[in-house]
Amino acid sequence: MRIFEISRSQVSEHASLAPLAVPGACAAASYLWISLTRDEFRAAQPEVQQILQTLCQTQLVDLHVADLLNDQLPSHYDYTSLYDVLVFRRLATGNGQDSAEPSPPQRPSRGGPPVLRRIDTRPVGFAVFDRVLLSVHPEDGTVRDAFAARLLAAASSDDRGTPALDVRATSARLPASPADLMLRIVNLIVDGYLDMRRELTKQLDHWQTELIDPRSRFTNWSALMEARQSLHRLDEICEDQRAAMQDWIDSLETLPVPQGETAQRERDLIMVRSRDVLEHIQRVVHHVHRLEQNAETAVQMHFSVQGHRANDIMRVLTVLTAIFLPLNLIAGIFGMNFEFIPLVHKADGFWIAMSAMLVIAVLLVLIFWRKRYLARTR
Repeated sequence: MRIFEISRSQVSEHASLAPLAVPGACAAASYLWISLTRDEFRAAQPEVQQILQTLCQTQLVDLHVADLLNDQLPSHYDYTSLYDVLVFRRLATGNGQDSAEPSPPQRPSRGGPPVLRRIDTRPVGFAVFDRVLLSVHPEDGTVRDAFAARLLAAASSDDRGTPALDVRATSARLPASPADLMLRIVNLIVDGYLDMRRELTKQLDHWQTELIDPRSRFTNWSALMEARQSLHRLDEICEDQRAAMQDWIDSLETLPVPQGETAQRERDLIMVRSRDVLEHIQRVVHHVHRLEQNAETAVQMHFSVQGHRANDIMRVLTVLTAIFLPLNLIAGIFGMNFEFIPLVHKADGFWIAMSAMLVIAVLLVLIFWRKRYLARTR
């Protein structure tokens, strides 16, 4: 459990929830980020609801509480008149199992590129209020800890008085609202998918090279099918993420225009960040589609290369058969059981027949070579 109080100039971390439930414990110009694991949220649900009632004059409805506690929920977006709920699936760590969950029975080792075995996800739930961001994470909490470290680093940078014109300071400034904070965390999750692109491309390019090589004997078809299934699953995950973010953007666009320049600027910032996250997700979806097409194309080219190789073999065998057909004909004629056959009773008849057969064979080889029937396809 990690609790942060965030204002425009500083970030402070609280040790427990209980003091924040008291009216006035959180400053009027700041908001809270309450990040818990699912087990912690299940145990601390009354305290969380009390803080929400104190700061936001509302509580989470039971269905949304169940959504935040559900470990199998796909990415989706929902809302009420007072808060929004976004569930977003992130990449799981390690072998896809959270540290506090019991490991299932070991299955046989999967084939295929190792990076595809890591495509396992866990949902992260966000409840966005006016003054509170409640995030519910898997048991490892890697995304939460990574962004908390970034948030504290940004706060310390602002405390040192970094010039506002510094690009690094501008990108590291503190989130202005719970929605802004939620979008930054979601963007960090999506970046994890973007980081997989180079590894995925490298691994599948190796398979494509092996599939297209005519001298290779590719036999790892079960691993290839598992890889394609993993890509399809990643595609479905990213499509759910894109649909959830699109619903979030559509919901923002239906809100009334805020009054005041500051409120309008914050609204524009939220829209820009939302579209940026959506664009990152679309890049992942586009890359996954391209990888699926490349894998399918590599399989088709593999069978095409094997077909060309079989055609080359059959062509050579056909040419050899055509060369020996007239030789077999001559041998068959002189093997007939007739008493009077030309050249049979001559002393040099054997050499005449052999010379004729050799000339015919050489002529046929030259003709077939000229027609490129004996040339190897590169």
